[in-house]
Amino acid sequence: MHNVAQRCQPVVIRGLVAHWPAVDAAGQGAVEALTYLRQFAAGHQAEYFSAEADLAGRYHYGEGPGGFNFARQTAPVRDALDRIEAHARVDGAGTAYLGSLPADIHYPGFVQANRCDLLPSGVQPRLWVGNRSTVACHYDVYDNLACVVAGRRRFTLYPPDAIDDLYVGPVDHTLSGQPVSLAAGADDIEARYPRFAEAKTRALQADLWPGDALYLPKLWWHQVEATEPLNILANYWWDGFAAGPDSPYAAMMLAMITLAERPLGERAAWRAFYDHYVFRQRGHPLAHMPEAQHGVLGRLSQNYGRIRTMVMRMLRA
Repeated sequence: MHNVAQRCQPVVIRGLVAHWPAVDAAGQGAVEALTYLRQFAAGHQAEYFSAEADLAGRYHYGEGPGGFNFARQTAPVRDALDRIEAHARVDGAGTAYLGSLPADIHYPGFVQANRCDLLPSGVQPRLWVGNRSTVACHYDVYDNLACVVAGRRRFTLYPPDAIDDLYVGPVDHTLSGQPVSLAAGADDIEARYPRFAEAKTRALQADLWPGDALYLPKLWWHQVEATEPLNILANYWWDGFAAGPDSPYAAMMLAMITLAERPLGERAAWRAFYDHYVFRQRGHPLAHMPEAQHGVLGRLSQNYGRIRTMVMRMLRA
């Protein structure tokens, strides 16, 4: 998987988890899929989304509680699964969505019965269970392997550098953690979001059936449609290139408070320094010197702690 992730491009992997017992159960029907899943439910409580039928499962901003068009409720996982099954049995019913639950906590035993050996040991799946739904276009800060267990998923993807044309919402008032595109899937797009037309020309689409998987690199935007009355997905998040506990997202947030409102010319100057020291499109910044003289710009595996200590001292000043 490391070699695939190095390319930073989405990859559909047909039939990757077709051997899972969970996928086999789903092949017998929606009720059988939930019956299989229930046997692992530990009985913990979890938050889930619910929405009226006229929204057709499109969870987004709106006039409801907290500025959203859906309600957040907390219930034992088994009760939430019962609600999802009840909706799946009735055409035109409301929808419910139980997402991003760590399988080792909420469904102990599922991982041992349904293994994915493609990933590093210790990377655990999360389960997403719900009725028909459209998850707003967003990005993740980790690499993602999404495996369809039941139902069908349609992923609409946009590359990271389409961000300017996606009309992204706030970073601190989100549906479920990550900022979302206000344009993707909206009505009256041309008048409200004219630049989105450019993003649409770059969109990729992937349809996944039970057993299929999608590798999605970090920062790729994706809208996810679950199109059947009952849908189950297992996904894995990990970062195979982290040198330590600090995240690029944290660095970006710090850069926002230090750079975002400085004069245009100064921002351009700092961009040149970032390109030179961080993004290194022309190679290592000290390539013209012997490696023994690189100091903290030497191999990151040997200098991570030194640089981190320098930064922490600066932040405490």
